Amino acid sequence: MRLTTKGRFAVTAMVDLAKRGGQAPVTLSGISERQKISLSYLEQLFGKLRRSKIVESVRGPGGGYYLARPSNQISIADIVTAVDEPLDATKCGGEGNCHDERQCVTHDLWIGLNKKIYDYLASVTLQDLADSQSKENLMAAPVKVGGKNVKSLATSV
Repeated sequence: MRLTTKGRFAVTAMVDLAKRGGQAPVTLSGISERQKISLSYLEQLFGKLRRSKIVESVRGPGGGYYLARPSNQISIADIVTAVDEPLDATKCGGEGNCHDERQCVTHDLWIGLNKKIYDYLASVTLQDLADSQSKENLMAAPVKVGGKNVKSLATSV
């Protein structure tokens, strides 16, 4: 199984959108700056996400992208498959012709792995990632306690 930058960048950009969306559409240039992802690459990814009805767009001044449905209803598997990211650990693309046009002896193992990976990504929502990212940021933020900077909220409790 190989998850390329296409899938990783799509998920990263969608977490950014989920965290900032709601009030107004989020611009791809803003996501590009914050996440250090090429704007032209984001445009390609968001075109696919829009065609898959995961995001919607608003044109013109004040335009950008917003989620087409609540973030707790968008799985990471939805995002990864929308950008045509293959979730396939087999050599044959699941066709069963991996060894001299026959199924190799480990074919079922890799098919099972594909299913487990997909099931895991389907079980994690965009909201889950946005929430965990918010908690990490809160935990890492310096806090003043008694006039002194404490390394994080976790160490001040």
